[in-house]
Amino acid sequence: MNPFSGPAEDQLAKALTEIEAMQEGLGKVEAGLRDATSVVRSGDAAVEVTVGSQGQLIGLRFLGGKYRTMGAAELAASVLDAATRARDTMSRRVMEAFMPFTAPMTSLPNSRGIEVDWAALFGPGVLEDPEATSTRASRSRLRDEINEDTED
Repeated sequence: MNPFSGPAEDQLAKALTEIEAMQEGLGKVEAGLRDATSVVRSGDAAVEVTVGSQGQLIGLRFLGGKYRTMGAAELAASVLDAATRARDTMSRRVMEAFMPFTAPMTSLPNSRGIEVDWAALFGPGVLEDPEATSTRASRSRLRDEINEDTED
């Protein structure tokens, strides 16, 4: 008896159709993200950073003239703040775009899907609330500035 005849053959055909749809969907997601960018201003609005879909820094703008009066450590903290938040924003966008492809296949009973450790892939910031990330970065910058003041 052929194990792929009757209901099993139908189930296999459904699974193959679902796999083909997933491949097509993945192609669309990849194409949509290829030129995607994330633009974020630092919390103090001194700089604006643009990152690409792989988190790479592709743009940095100094806004207004505020950067001229900032110390080196303060300006560096602003750049890092914006770059980190832009990268985390883009990582969340990529994660959300690919998440549907990790779900169990509906055509295969007992399929478990794919478990992805998003934090290991993109860093822990991808799982954090964007507002919490901004607040944490601001507190970190304040600590840096306080530490900088004690060295004088």
